[in-house]
Amino acid sequence: MGALQARPLNSSESSLRGVYAALLIQVVISAGTYLAAKRAMTELPPLTVVLWRFCLSGLVFVALLLVLPGPKLPPRDAWRRIFVLGLLAGPVNQVFFFTGLSRSTAAHGALLYALTPLGVYLLSLVRGQERASTRTLLGIATAFAGVVVLLLGRGLADARGSLLGDVLILGAVLAWVAYTTEGKPFVAVHGPLRATAWCMTMATVLMLPFAPFVAKPEALMAASLAAKGCIVYLGLLTSVVAYVLWYYALSKVSASKVAIFSNLQPAATALAAWALLDEALHWEIVVGGLLVLAGVRLTQTVMARAPPTAPLPPVAGRPAT
Repeated sequence: MGALQARPLNSSESSLRGVYAALLIQVVISAGTYLAAKRAMTELPPLTVVLWRFCLSGLVFVALLLVLPGPKLPPRDAWRRIFVLGLLAGPVNQVFFFTGLSRSTAAHGALLYALTPLGVYLLSLVRGQERASTRTLLGIATAFAGVVVLLLGRGLADARGSLLGDVLILGAVLAWVAYTTEGKPFVAVHGPLRATAWCMTMATVLMLPFAPFVAKPEALMAASLAAKGCIVYLGLLTSVVAYVLWYYALSKVSASKVAIFSNLQPAATALAAWALLDEALHWEIVVGGLLVLAGVRLTQTVMARAPPTAPLPPVAGRPAT
């Protein structure tokens, strides 16, 4: 008998592999976001970092819109949704997150962001975008438990953050949940690149009124090369590449299957801190990482059920059903 030939991938399997690859890249970039944000804020105020981050990403997205074929401006009926999504992604999510992170700890921030999959799943149920699934809930709970175990190994039990800082980070989480679920139907119509470009350009515009108060160009010029590099990282990799990949995944699979990948970020951050900052790896990180992976895997095995289709209109000569 001849050698067995590998079964060719069908289009659905190939598309899912592309989605998972995109989400893993997004996780790696987002893991570095915590480190870059903390490093930049050692020299610059939180809102200064946020403003320059969005100015940089906004310029990139405007350039992309100019060179992309097709409409440069969104249709009139999409402006309201773009305003809401831009507000959620920019002034609400990032201002709350950076301000909260400056008052709290990275461990608290990671733990609160681990609630994102549950929030996305519940809001998707309310909006009718998904249907209730015990396996999905079990996967989300397993992944969250993994995050808790992992963060215990990074000093969560001893970490102390202000109540205001944690509340602000929770507000950022809620904004990201809404941005994810509200953006799914929008990206299905306009595509991930154009939808992200419009929303992030709007986010930049909404940040500009803060410029006279928080820009602090003299402080930025006096900052170290490392701090400036962190802002470039946040502006190009986090706000452009990671955001586009997030919406790309949303255009392919359900919101809860996308959101669960955010729970891989604490594990990726721990590995990055070990590789770049010589932090120790504890057994809790290994156990927690395995639990997160199990939760992600369990969620991905849930079969999507299409919503019921509307009945066909009656055709002449055929009675309506």
